[in-house]
Amino acid sequence: MNDGSTDATCEVLERIVRGGRASVLDLEANAGKAEAVRRGVLEALRGDAEAVGYWDADLAAPLTELDAMIEALFARDAFLVIGSRVRMLGRRVERSSVRHYLGRVFATAASCVLDLPVYDTQCGAKVMRSEELAREIFGEPFESRWIFDVEILVRIALHDRRAGTTVLRERVVEHPLGAWSHVSGSRLKVLDFGRAALDLARISRGMGRSRPT
Repeated sequence: MNDGSTDATCEVLERIVRGGRASVLDLEANAGKAEAVRRGVLEALRGDAEAVGYWDADLAAPLTELDAMIEALFARDAFLVIGSRVRMLGRRVERSSVRHYLGRVFATAASCVLDLPVYDTQCGAKVMRSEELAREIFGEPFESRWIFDVEILVRIALHDRRAGTTVLRERVVEHPLGAWSHVSGSRLKVLDFGRAALDLARISRGMGRSRPT
């Protein structure tokens, strides 16, 4: 995925895909991460793969984690597997203290909005089944450029309400990553957590309006 980059990103990607096992989706104008991910997932869903997903290009979560997440997807009959940056013994998760604790506050707020315990909504490592629900979730642009990952879960919750299903509670799984490390140069700033909080408040109001009366 090249999100309208003005440097040599597209040329680098073209070199990567010459082996024939990948392709490049080139957006002429920068659309932001949320829209780039949405367009990329929709493009992947046009193929015949059983699973699709997205992964942060900085490889903060190493690609060696991918096999375990795909295994969890099918072994647990999940629709969506979310990489989770859990700091615990036996796992190498390296985050700055400030980002870690801000992330915990945000995750708690997101859990309240979703009425579901979620440890880490924002990790950029996710895989899902190539089901019609995935096309529904990614069919429309996201409202937030900061916390579209929460919107994905909200859209699953709204689907469950309409269809009388329990996908969010029974087929969404958090997978603790064995390794994750902060990569310097990230564009996410501490002040962006404030913008994310405002977006979360807006999403919460939208959830309230969508509740059946």
